[in-house]
Amino acid sequence: MDIIKISILGFSGMILGILLKECKPEYSFYISFACGLCILLLATSKVSYLVESLQKIQSNLPVDASYLNILLKMIGLTYIGQFSSSLCRDAGYSAIASQIEIFCKLSLMVISMPVLLTLLDVIQGFLA
Repeated sequence: MDIIKISILGFSGMILGILLKECKPEYSFYISFACGLCILLLATSKVSYLVESLQKIQSNLPVDASYLNILLKMIGLTYIGQFSSSLCRDAGYSAIASQIEIFCKLSLMVISMPVLLTLLDVIQGFLA
């Protein structure tokens, strides 16, 4: 049922933004920002459920906590990067939005390097 709320909120924000773009274009961006922020705040409940699930997995399986922290950082980085680039693109700054997306992709690669290196060590251990 949450998806219906989010969809109605997004659709309402879009309609209001379109209507305001013709008479007050500067308010259209604020509507888009406020609507996106509300949706992002509603998504935090899903992220908190994800964190609880990961903690249950960690308690049942011998998983290093640093790997779960990396996963949570990657999720947060993805959400923030997508939200920021979408806002820039809506405001008409596509070049900045593309740069944000590139930076987020590079940051994800950097954050995931310890996991990749550990995986390569495990594979090397099996082969040796």
